[in-house]
Amino acid sequence: MNLSPLILAIPVYIILIGVELGYQVYKKKVRYRIGDALTNISCGIAEQVTGLYFKLFSIFIYTISFNYLKLFDIDKSWLSFILLFIASDFCYYWAHRMSHQVNLFWNGHAVHHQSEDYNLSVALRQGAFQTFFTAPFFIPLAIIGFPPEFFLFVSAFVTLYQFWIHTENIEKMSWFEFVFNTPSHHRVHHGIDPKYIDRNHAGVFIIWDKMFGTFQEEEEKPTYGVTIPLNSLNPVKAQLVPFRLMFSAIEKGNGLVDKLRIMFNPPGWFPDYAGGFKKPGEVDKSSHAKFEVKADNMLNSYGLIQYVIILVLTSLFLFFGTTLSTIHVMIGITGILVLISIIGALFEQKRWSFYAEIFRLMAIPVVLYLFIPNQLLVLGGAIGFSLVSLLCLFLLKSKFIN
Repeated sequence: MNLSPLILAIPVYIILIGVELGYQVYKKKVRYRIGDALTNISCGIAEQVTGLYFKLFSIFIYTISFNYLKLFDIDKSWLSFILLFIASDFCYYWAHRMSHQVNLFWNGHAVHHQSEDYNLSVALRQGAFQTFFTAPFFIPLAIIGFPPEFFLFVSAFVTLYQFWIHTENIEKMSWFEFVFNTPSHHRVHHGIDPKYIDRNHAGVFIIWDKMFGTFQEEEEKPTYGVTIPLNSLNPVKAQLVPFRLMFSAIEKGNGLVDKLRIMFNPPGWFPDYAGGFKKPGEVDKSSHAKFEVKADNMLNSYGLIQYVIILVLTSLFLFFGTTLSTIHVMIGITGILVLISIIGALFEQKRWSFYAEIFRLMAIPVVLYLFIPNQLLVLGGAIGFSLVSLLCLFLLKSKFIN
């Protein structure tokens, strides 16, 4: 069973998102949109399930570096925990900063910035491919001599810290902001206003940005998102679109050298003959509109109920994924990616999603029968759930097929 702090924190994340939403409802200042929030969580799901394999890359290069290049043998203690925590955050700062300043690396991180809202669900929106681009930045910790399992455990707390800073419900935090990253500092990081872009890369300690010249105080409210909006609720598309944009940019380069320069320079960089560097323009806040798909309460309720079931199944898969065979893990990953894509398409009211949802609901009892054939009570419940869901879906048919 995977006992990573990040996996164990999933139920807590969901509870805290519910608490934030409840508080906003109480204050009558709701900053959640159901389609966007569920897409954020779905991107996190995509990152976690693919991470069962993708993160093996980062573990491999860290372990190899530790086994063959380590300078010291560092024992586990409270002092080494604190030192590794600070060092991990320092390496995270540079991995994060380069993820913004190198076009190729941006492909892995852009997903996190695609949401045009700012709430706790955004913290879960992560890029499935980012581990391939950030893993090398932590090799110095292996060379120093921090054991791999110790690094994985301690660095998880650097990630956990960053969950709470994705909120608009906490304003300035006085003296705390001089040393630590806060919601105010991180709101700046998610802004697409020119003065906010590529600022405040810190994970835990904002002092790194102040030391290396990337700090920006929050002034007016940021406009959130990316400069080329995704305009989709499909979490798989969200993972792939940054690569498509990069390859489109590379095509504008003449010759291998310029194509590589486009790939390794900051996003928006082009040779002079292709127009030169394209700086982000000022945001007209009066006319700026978020991507929005109108859905009535019935569709929202249907999608939310189906999503809760998917979320429970995904949590079980993540908890027990390491105990499954390779073929079952591959089937599970593929199935979950398909499920969250269908839910995203349902909220966008895509015609194909109606038929895909019918197939999904009919497949549920069949899949359960194949995997747990003797659990008649579970099978009966699944059949009943599928039938009720199919009835509700056909009541919603007009929203997909006119």
